[in-house]
Amino acid sequence: MARSISGKSKAKTRSLGKAGRTESSAKAPSGDGLPNRDAVLRFISDNPDRTSKRDIAKAFGLKGGDRIWLKDILRDLQDEGLLKKTRKRLLRPGALPHVVVLDVFSRDASGALLARPAEREDQDEGAGPLPLVEIRTQKGGKAAGIGDRVLARVFPTESSEGPAYTGRVMKVFEKRRQSILGVIRKSKDGAFRIEPVERTQRELIIDGNDLNDAQDGDLVETEPMSGGRYGPARGKVTSVIGSLSSEKAVSMIAIHAHEIPHVFPDGVIAEAEGAKPVTLSGREDWRDMPLITIDPADAKDHDDAVMAEPDPDEKNPGGFIATVAIADVAHYVRQGSALDREALKRGNSVYFPDRVVPMLPERISNDLCSLREGEPRPALAVRMRFSASGQKVGHSFHRVIMRSAAKLSYQQAQKAIDGEPDDKTGPLLEPILKPLWDAYAVLKRGRDNRQPLELDLPERKILLKEDGTVNRVVVPPRLDAHKLIEEFMVQANVAAAETLEAKRQALVYRVHDAPSLAKQEALREFLRTFEISLARGAQLKPAQFNAILARVRDTEHEQLVNEVVLRSQSQAVYAPENLGHFGLNLRRYAHFTSPIRRYADLIVHRALIAALGLGKDGLTQEEESRLEETAALISATERRAMAAERDTVDRLVAEHLSGRVGEEFDARISGVAKAGLFVQLPDYGADGFVPVSTLGDEYYIYDEARHAMVGERSGRGFQLGDSVSVRLVEIAPLAGAMRFEMLSKPEKLPGSMKSFHKAKGRSGRAAGKSRRASQGRRR
Repeated sequence: MARSISGKSKAKTRSLGKAGRTESSAKAPSGDGLPNRDAVLRFISDNPDRTSKRDIAKAFGLKGGDRIWLKDILRDLQDEGLLKKTRKRLLRPGALPHVVVLDVFSRDASGALLARPAEREDQDEGAGPLPLVEIRTQKGGKAAGIGDRVLARVFPTESSEGPAYTGRVMKVFEKRRQSILGVIRKSKDGAFRIEPVERTQRELIIDGNDLNDAQDGDLVETEPMSGGRYGPARGKVTSVIGSLSSEKAVSMIAIHAHEIPHVFPDGVIAEAEGAKPVTLSGREDWRDMPLITIDPADAKDHDDAVMAEPDPDEKNPGGFIATVAIADVAHYVRQGSALDREALKRGNSVYFPDRVVPMLPERISNDLCSLREGEPRPALAVRMRFSASGQKVGHSFHRVIMRSAAKLSYQQAQKAIDGEPDDKTGPLLEPILKPLWDAYAVLKRGRDNRQPLELDLPERKILLKEDGTVNRVVVPPRLDAHKLIEEFMVQANVAAAETLEAKRQALVYRVHDAPSLAKQEALREFLRTFEISLARGAQLKPAQFNAILARVRDTEHEQLVNEVVLRSQSQAVYAPENLGHFGLNLRRYAHFTSPIRRYADLIVHRALIAALGLGKDGLTQEEESRLEETAALISATERRAMAAERDTVDRLVAEHLSGRVGEEFDARISGVAKAGLFVQLPDYGADGFVPVSTLGDEYYIYDEARHAMVGERSGRGFQLGDSVSVRLVEIAPLAGAMRFEMLSKPEKLPGSMKSFHKAKGRSGRAAGKSRRASQGRRR
């Protein structure tokens, strides 16, 4: 319940006529004429980039005791759902960030362009429609059109009518094609049609003269043609991508559907091929240091090498020095070059089961920058000193030439430590591997004290046959070798962020905000069905989630609770402002360790070079001025890559199972929505759907709090995480879509129907409050 602000704050307002509205001046004198709630909310809406408590206090001239009043009123507004807190910033619920990626989809009656956010960060059910943005083009500004995806700076409008925001275009991405991606199908009568990849798109009839040399079974792009009012829609082939029977056709569908750049322009290739190896000039010579790479067995590029040794300093007994050397991509990819422009456009490498779409050409990624065994390579390295308790007590950065002493796989290194060294790891065991594991034991103590979020959700990997089809799906073992490299990289990333902050150097952080209040409340409702409590009001820490996960470990609900806790978390993004990393429980964090495959890391490398005076190829003022834009871009390309990778897995498995319609499968419920249940096949790692209308004879109610579908009469149902049996009834391999029917009977769920109906009541009241808040915003 929100606290009353009268009495404590002594807030004073003045009336504005019959409407009874209130306002305050932006500069209120201390102790008198304090801004009222509406004024604070209006300021936050109008200034989305200046919403920390310090910004608000400065705007209204609040000092001393008035700041306590401000703290109280902001907490009241959060309790009432009128504000949400993202670490140091406050936002109106549903508010857009100051810079956002938009899709231009239409024009209004006056001809102005209309756009919507390309993605909503908060994907919760019932979060409401995406807000409209009116695109305004300034003289000499970026021109956009319908179908374009743009990066825009947005501003809330004061009018209660029309779009909630106006936007100014900062960058126009490649024009989104008004085309249909699909496969040529030839019927028995010789006619050709297009089977679309997206199920929502219509089929097109293709005349033989419009095939553009496409053959039956080819993956093509087509353009709809204007035709008569009656008869089937027609189109023409604009480009032939390749045969669907080829090894890498499935990932090619995702590449084209998500518009992922995959062919390097000639100028980029020429620039990469013309690059020369680095000399020792201006660098420290680390070629004799025993740095080694530990990577997956099939890795082609190696961008990190590690070593460790006991700290010889008598003031640090039991301490270790851990060294991480990272490929010096910044030397070869200079700001403004063709390589740099293409790398920013791609944002990151994309990993499919059958191929990799790299951020950089092979000459750079697999050759000049890859830390190959026995070959001199440039690197940006950090030496970190840790106490015996795992606390980092110091670090320093160095620009070096190194030479990897060995290339090992995770399994190879782990076997050596476990007492099964081979001819290669045997000589490395005492001088290199054991010190690494000893240092990891020290770092692990620090990690255990820090208590990052410890979710237990195994990752599956699809293994393919030579023809590109699915062989099997495996869950690779999680080795200490994996954890060692992961913790070394985390600490190197922290060191990079700390150094740049200390030098007051602009950078792009990797930020992960705490769960929103709405998600906390949803999780609290869910946990109540298991008689598990979650603290309310206090600033949550990962340790509190870990305690919950520990309570359900080795129980039948372990997988379910892990899934729901994961869904309660915010999405990690890139930002030029530090919001901390909730999941890792770190105050500052930046990606530094993978510049071959992530543009964010390349920015951090350039920032370190500039801040520490390590060369002339550091971050420029021009780049610094665009960090907000760059952060939004690479956050979007990261989400694009994740969606493409997920779609490819779904298509591969759907094609693999296309001949097994009617068969029964073991499955696990991976999602619950009003329309039905999403189920995942553990043996294959892909998802399908069970419509609610097919669940049984009684009426089923969607229980959002318990992530369940509950029978209205029996109170039995299905819940997220349940193991069930299903039958495959329909499959669309091109779309990667599968429809199942439920064979398992509904079960009694944790918690009573009484708690379910109470949750419904709370949900209804919350919805009413949300509607009232929304109406207040419109006013």
